[in-house]
Parts: sequence; structure tokens; C-alpha cells
Amino acid sequence: MATPVLCLLLLGIVQLTVVVRDQLRLIDLVRVAARAASVASDPAAVAASTSGSDPPHALNVTTSIDGGAVTVTVSAVTITDVPLIGDLLPDVTLEATSTMPLEPP
Repeated sequence: MATPVLCLLLLGIVQLTVVVRDQLRLIDLVRVAARAASVASDPAAVAASTSGSDPPHALNVTTSIDGGAVTVTVSAVTITDVPLIGDLLPDVTLEATSTMPLEPP
């Protein structure tokens, strides 16, 4: 009787772990993109090309330059696809932002 509930709980933990993993990957990716953009002559193009190489999800990349800093924001939708649990939960939109000072190219 408690086995199905325990299985659903464990699958929920697995789904949560997948979402947290994707968020950590996105944070690392946006940091790398901001660093690359901060030393480039065309920050927006470099940030977009850097962030398009890693995750399997579609990314939305925005780059803004304010004063002496470049800010890169990346958002992605993580699909909840763990069996049984994925059907019960909506897809999760993740977002990460990083700001780096501009450096001469």
C-alpha cells in the first residue's frame, strides 16, 4: 500500500534533481557567456554563440551593456519528463543572469 506512494515520492525527488541540475548548468553557462562577452568587441554576438553550445534546451539570450559592464541573461524551459511525475508537473522556466565589467578587446 505504501509502495506506490514511496515510488511517486522518489520520482518526484528525481525530477527535482533534474531541474536543479539544469539550473546549475544554466548558471555556469551564463557566467561563461558574460565573461566571453566582457572581453569581446561584439559582446552580444559572442554571448549568443557561447551560450548556444551546451544545453539541449532552446535558450533565450539577452545581452545589455550599461556603462562599463555587460549583463547576460539566459532563460530556458526545462521539460519535466520523469515517468509518472512529468505528466503531473508543468515544464519549468529557468533563468540566470551574470554581469561582468567590460575589458578592452
